[in-house]
Amino acid sequence: MDSATRQHGFAQALLHPGALVPHGLTGARGTADAARFAVYRNNVHVGLTRALAQRFTVTERLVGAEFFAGMARAYVGECKPASPLLMHYGDDFPDFIAGFAPAAALPYLADVARLEAAWTRAYHAADAAPLALARLAGLAPEEMAGLTLRAHPSATLLRSAHPVGAIWAAHQGATVTPVESWNAETVLVVRPDMAVSVHVLPPGDGPFAARLYAGHALGEAAEAALAAACSGGSGGGG
Repeated sequence: MDSATRQHGFAQALLHPGALVPHGLTGARGTADAARFAVYRNNVHVGLTRALAQRFTVTERLVGAEFFAGMARAYVGECKPASPLLMHYGDDFPDFIAGFAPAAALPYLADVARLEAAWTRAYHAADAAPLALARLAGLAPEEMAGLTLRAHPSATLLRSAHPVGAIWAAHQGATVTPVESWNAETVLVVRPDMAVSVHVLPPGDGPFAARLYAGHALGEAAEAALAAACSGGSGGGG
């Protein structure tokens, strides 16, 4: 058995509780020690659970440490790391939360987790100089309608039927502050410079920003925003 095959078998056994001790893995006595391997396996699962708690701090505060630990264990049991970099682990945790039956009473929880996942991605994203407003202002009016903008590498636009930006902001201090209004929100998470910023867009800007983020021209985005305003559409959801 070559080294790559052995490593793959070890990783599979480590990440799956029902797997046997990998062939050829022995203790000091030269025999397989299932109990010691189980302890090591448990430490890995605990480490992954803690990594999720560190990445999704607001999500944990919303449900409590005990509930979060149970939800994280269930996720770890189903979803294994696809990368050796733990900063990427949990990218699909929000989708898992959306389908996690015990969390169904908190319909906003998955979107809060999506915001937190976007924050981490923004923090680790590639650097890029943002478009200077002077360059945009220097364009002729007839050039503006057909202009398309490319999103910054760190940017995520999250449209939610819930006030996820306000919920996230309310949990940034030691004391949780009340959420004043429970409305849909469009949130932009971005790191144009050194610090990650979370911006809750004005309600009417949601359709406009969503079109721009999807690659539509400025003119098309403006028409979509106008149509949404005329039909009474909000800045969140969709």
